[in-house]
Amino acid sequence: MTSVTPATESSDIESGLRSLLQAQRQAFEKEGQVSYETRVDRLNRCISLLVDNQDALCEALQKDFGCRSRYVTLMSEIMTCIGSLKSARKQLKGWMKPERRKAPFPMNLFGANARVYYQPKGVVGIMSPWNVPIGTVFSPLTDILAAGNRCMIKPSEFTPHTAELLAETFPRYFDATEVTVCTGGAEVGAAFSNLPLDHLIFTGSTTVGRHVMRAAAENLTPVTLELGGKSPVIVSETIDAKVAAESIISGKAMNGGQLCISPDYAFVPEAGLEVFIQQCQATISEQFPTIADNPDFVAVVNERHFDRINGYLQDAESKGARIVALMPAGESFDDRSKHKIPLHLVINPTDDMQVMQDEIFGPILTIKTYRSVDECLAYINNRPRPLALYYYGKDAAEQERVLQETTSGGVSVNDIAMHYACDDLPFGGVGASGMGHFHGFDGFKTFSHAKGVFKQGRLNLPKLMGTLPPYGDKLDKLLSGQIKN
Repeated sequence: MTSVTPATESSDIESGLRSLLQAQRQAFEKEGQVSYETRVDRLNRCISLLVDNQDALCEALQKDFGCRSRYVTLMSEIMTCIGSLKSARKQLKGWMKPERRKAPFPMNLFGANARVYYQPKGVVGIMSPWNVPIGTVFSPLTDILAAGNRCMIKPSEFTPHTAELLAETFPRYFDATEVTVCTGGAEVGAAFSNLPLDHLIFTGSTTVGRHVMRAAAENLTPVTLELGGKSPVIVSETIDAKVAAESIISGKAMNGGQLCISPDYAFVPEAGLEVFIQQCQATISEQFPTIADNPDFVAVVNERHFDRINGYLQDAESKGARIVALMPAGESFDDRSKHKIPLHLVINPTDDMQVMQDEIFGPILTIKTYRSVDECLAYINNRPRPLALYYYGKDAAEQERVLQETTSGGVSVNDIAMHYACDDLPFGGVGASGMGHFHGFDGFKTFSHAKGVFKQGRLNLPKLMGTLPPYGDKLDKLLSGQIKN
């Protein structure tokens, strides 16, 4: 059984999910130590799944979004995930080796040693969102399988074609006791988060993340939460406006702004505002000479989010914000059924506007002007900690100050989102933007139990040192030598 569909009774859903979990757990326990060869084989099967089904995956996402460029899917999801899988495969043997640690003195002088063994936790759950529905499955799955675990996957119901394709495809490459896909709506998601898993990773909104963490706490299930937030950009006076605008707008337009690490608001020097806006317009004109019928420009995922984004723009306009639409003249975007919205700049919004309160998750970039970097740092630090932060500039001292005086999940300097593309960097949030990490060795460790092992040396040092009863002068001398300034 690889799919759980909505049932009339929540107890039926929970029972079906628990049966899947039990089958995976029994298989995990029966397997015993998970060999290097088995782990590599599972990683290879993931690669084969993505390579063999790349066209079908692109088509499914096209259906789910209405307009989702196959190049966006191939670049941002399939190619990236295959790269991560190959990187893990290449480094896995080294990751699996017990890690040497220092044994305490003086036992270390007589053969004692200390090591950390990384063991698989068991069955790990993935709850993935709709915006990057392939990448948010296979990126953590890479680390989960590399660490030797089994996996249950709950994809988002808001990309139903992709979710169903994953449910149909995984059984051709994996036994259900290795990896299984559980489809369904919110009721399945709620039951999934209630499972006594050995670890659970959730990617989505902060609001839903709270519910997931609360449900997981009932079973003391450890969680990794990747929750997004409002990611800021600081554009320094030391960077050329054309260079910064081209990079920022390119990153913002990727996937129609529907990325958890998409820039949400940018600080631009007050004196350079108009030049920056002009360069933003020039970038869009060059990359997207048309938008309405352009297959390269990704649509907002559905009509509900189309209304949400337009509501943000209407709210900002009604409260006096200047709005700049980066779109070709003469094109119309009133058709809800196509749910396409061009990128908009909202200039100097006030904090009571919805665009400055909610994570935008769409084609809007707000711009705040500043005179001193102190203003930027104070504003960022007075708000929930973001998943990503971006700095554009050539002043090394200013850059280091931004890095040291702000807290965010990760940072890219003079680029957008590239810290996520580095498999050797941990990826995750902090505070309201999440907790825990995955990617590379950090992900391998997240989904492993780090078991500390001490092995005593050849001598009975406790007896020789007088630390066993009956106590006496020898222990007094030892303690007085150690308990001092």
